Amino acid sequence: MGNFIVMPKMGLTMKEGNISNWRKKEGEEIKKGEVIFDVETDKLTNEFESTISGILRKIIVSEGSAPVMAPVAIVSDTADEDISDLLKQAGGEKQEQITEKPKEAAEEKEADKPIKARVKASPKARKTAMELGVDINLIEGTGPSNSITVDDVKRYKQDIKQEKKASPTAKVIADKLGVDINDIEKDSRIMKKDVLDYKKTLELEKYAEPKEERKKMTNMRKIIGKRILESKNISPSVSYNIKVDVSALKKYREDVKDIVKVSYNDILVKILSKLLIDFPLLNASIEEDQIITRNYVNMGVAVALPEGLIVPVVKYANKKGLKEISQEIKELSKKARNNELSPDDLKGGTFTISNIGMYGVDSFTPIINQPELAILGVNAVKDEVVVENGNIVIKPMLNLSLTADHRAIDGAVAAEFLSTLKKYIENPALMLL
Repeated sequence: MGNFIVMPKMGLTMKEGNISNWRKKEGEEIKKGEVIFDVETDKLTNEFESTISGILRKIIVSEGSAPVMAPVAIVSDTADEDISDLLKQAGGEKQEQITEKPKEAAEEKEADKPIKARVKASPKARKTAMELGVDINLIEGTGPSNSITVDDVKRYKQDIKQEKKASPTAKVIADKLGVDINDIEKDSRIMKKDVLDYKKTLELEKYAEPKEERKKMTNMRKIIGKRILESKNISPSVSYNIKVDVSALKKYREDVKDIVKVSYNDILVKILSKLLIDFPLLNASIEEDQIITRNYVNMGVAVALPEGLIVPVVKYANKKGLKEISQEIKELSKKARNNELSPDDLKGGTFTISNIGMYGVDSFTPIINQPELAILGVNAVKDEVVVENGNIVIKPMLNLSLTADHRAIDGAVAAEFLSTLKKYIENPALMLL
């Protein structure tokens, strides 16, 4: 009996997925529980394990996107079982007919093209022409039956070169070093130094063995690029920076370390989750001509992976304590590194925090994670000399970088938000109010 393998629903909000990396070919046997392809959703790649056993008769979606529960392949008990009805249901036969016609038309069109006479040339002559960048079709052959020889190629190349002016010394040096004066790119007269510099460049290239590698972008990288471009096009963003003394925050971490080990990021998420309720525009989104505000905070916490940035979400962070927030961030980060995040772990963010302070960065301009309206960048904590009550002291200082969408957030609102955030950071006890 034939059965469909369908696009799995890997999250409550998932509507479609992208199929790639089939492990099996048509006609091969698959077993229940065996990984047969990858499903890419948003920024995640999940391995799909077959829910049935049998022979893979037809791959309907070899690569690309498909809606949830749409057929992507057909499996049958035997290799000769009739699957025509399943193909009709999946649109397989129709698709085959559609794809055959252009092929036939292309063949007819190809047949109508005039056949171009083949140029007679020795393999060595063709290789020489390719190395010298010469179109072999333009060369007149002097060999047997007017075939093109290596000498014909070199002679043609020499004829089309424009003899460049060079000093006598430059010509002598070029001849000794085996440098072709005409290969040196210079409009004015070529001098001895030009020849020596060109030879040095050739030797350097030979030593460096320069190579370029082209690699297809992963689906994750393409989605990141698409979203960043969309964000830049959608949001007229403005950046704001403020410097904060984290002495009290540092002491707070020390005071609670016996109860729970927390990072600066954990504490900032807790503070932001409380503060954003009082600044609803920074926790909002825009749909057409409406601004949507919320009485909850879903905090996106950016996690850097070798493949790119991913932003899991701490849901309803404003209702959670610091210990719970810290544990959840650690769990989400671990799942992200192990490629175990579900699509729901990435949905519903209302504000994002991105911390690159561990790299010693003093300031940056984070890009808003659509459809959110703001994002906070956290930089490195560094000891700095500051004046306090007329005295010069050294304090651990943190620079915060806020990017806000000016469609909804005016400069005064963003500045007040940062000013209030500074007060909370410099006096963590305010979290208890």
